[in-house]
Amino acid sequence: YQRRVRGAVKKQHAARAKLTQKGTEIAELQLQQVSEQMEVFKSQLEEFAMKYKSEIKKNPEFRAHFQVMCSKIGVDPLASSKGFWAQLLGVGDFYYELGVQIVEVCLATRPTNGGLITVEELCAKLGKSSGKTRKDVQSDDIGRAIAKLSVLGDGFKIVKAGKQQLVQSVPGELSMDHTTALDVASKYGGQLTIDELERMGWPELRIKSTLDNLLDQSMLWVDEVNSTYWVPALFK
Repeated sequence: YQRRVRGAVKKQHAARAKLTQKGTEIAELQLQQVSEQMEVFKSQLEEFAMKYKSEIKKNPEFRAHFQVMCSKIGVDPLASSKGFWAQLLGVGDFYYELGVQIVEVCLATRPTNGGLITVEELCAKLGKSSGKTRKDVQSDDIGRAIAKLSVLGDGFKIVKAGKQQLVQSVPGELSMDHTTALDVASKYGGQLTIDELERMGWPELRIKSTLDNLLDQSMLWVDEVNSTYWVPALFK
């Protein structure tokens, strides 16, 4: 009886081992098939890029769709300004050059806006220093170029204020209270009052701390006559 039991156990172990081996073989085969499919997709993407190179560089909407296609198969055309995709399309240089222009505009406007500028205004200002306006740049391009500026540290990022997107070009994190105050100001053309913050149930100390911090960073101006605050980046 014990021999029969031991024999049955050995058979079970053998069957499990075969199933495990078979499962591993299937997984490896599936992985190989996926890898082959990815290579085919990449090859087709290269052919597509070559065919529509000019359109990708000139048309921001077309370029955004192309970026989505790339991301779906793990390709980053912006990984390097000297990589294969950059040389093929020139988009690497496009975004690095755009990044330099963004830095120039942000530095030039920082004394008046405290390091906050709307993406819309930034698009409008880009290229003016060289005597031409870049009409081939959209908010999607701004976001990608700023992502490349992350190598400079935490000085450049995009923050939201209501429906507005703002480029922050000064180091430091905006707290939840800061972004809430900017959100309120965005609803009133950049104007912010203590009454509005009080209506949200904020105590006096919280309001003072938030406003003082934004004032210290020059992201907020104060009209002492009318007891009103203004976010220069959101002026309308």
